[in-house]
Amino acid sequence: MVKVTLITGASSGFGEEFAKLFAKKGHNLVITARSEGKLLALKKKLEEEYSVKVYVCPMDLAEKGAAHRIFDYTKNENLCVDILINNAGFGDFGRFVESDLKKQTDMVQVNVTALMELTHLFARPMVKNGYGKILNVASIAAFQSGPLMSIYYSTKAFVLSFTEALSVELKNTGVTVTALCPGPSVTGFEASANLANSGLFKNIKPMTAQLITEYGYKKLFRESVIAIPGFGNKLVVWGSKLAPRALVREVVYRIQK
Repeated sequence: MVKVTLITGASSGFGEEFAKLFAKKGHNLVITARSEGKLLALKKKLEEEYSVKVYVCPMDLAEKGAAHRIFDYTKNENLCVDILINNAGFGDFGRFVESDLKKQTDMVQVNVTALMELTHLFARPMVKNGYGKILNVASIAAFQSGPLMSIYYSTKAFVLSFTEALSVELKNTGVTVTALCPGPSVTGFEASANLANSGLFKNIKPMTAQLITEYGYKKLFRESVIAIPGFGNKLVVWGSKLAPRALVREVVYRIQK
């Protein structure tokens, strides 16, 4: 079997940067996202530049059963996924009662359900083999509620809590799990989430995707459970833990609006 790193949401943003970084480090890859064209272009670039094997599995994680189809693809290709990067996710900006319910439901499907399913499907053989690494992309949003992005913040709280719980359950199995919790970043996420004019990106200086993924890679192999890139983001998390929750949610609201 060929050992590979599986990266979801690999056509842009963090996913694309993770793909470049892992390929540079000599990892064979399975890359998945909705856009087959972008994935094929990335495959060509990475194989030519780094002499690794890249497998393309186009998939929309908003569709039920998508995680199982990705798992079946790796089995059919005789691939052993020993590193899983659960990166795929998206957000939305605005008042919940005025939002598109399907978009919110799809967000939960991608950010929570698909991530949970992929982790379950691939962690089981990892435990059986005695080795594996899982990185779940959460956010500093996981540490507080988020008025005007209520569902997105809630999904990232799930990712963080889920990762922390698994880190205990998987002790002494050879499998580790890490939650990467970035703050605002320049990835294209801000445009798809309608955040270009929100206070979040006006009031907090974003980091580059390259810096965040390099930090995540380092923390994954150091077996850190929670990885928060950037001193400013660490301060935000620290402050949200100390301040009264009523104050925190009001501050988040004022920053975002």
